[in-house]
Amino acid sequence: MAWRQMMSSFNPRTLSTPLHSFAGLATFSSKSAPRIVKVGIPEFLNGVGKGVEAHVEKLESEIGDFQKLLVTRTLKLKKLGIPCKHRKLILKYTHKYRVGLWRPQGVPVKS
Repeated sequence: MAWRQMMSSFNPRTLSTPLHSFAGLATFSSKSAPRIVKVGIPEFLNGVGKGVEAHVEKLESEIGDFQKLLVTRTLKLKKLGIPCKHRKLILKYTHKYRVGLWRPQGVPVKS
């Protein structure tokens, strides 16, 4: 009975020190530090994978700039001879990149 009364009256906001700042308690994160990668057409297509990286030379020569790739439409990719499945992947990931939901993984630096 006394335990229930203590727990029902417990309010973490009334503590003078926050719970996470007690000595001896460490915070751990399973996420590693994000790798910053300069994104160009080759890095982008390698990040997408699934065979899309085969079109790197074609897209670099025709489009040239990564920012232009981000606003390229289906018809332009079709005229370049890129298959439908790869066009869909490129357009899907360019949209995700523009919105900020996806970025290509960084390549680990060899030491």
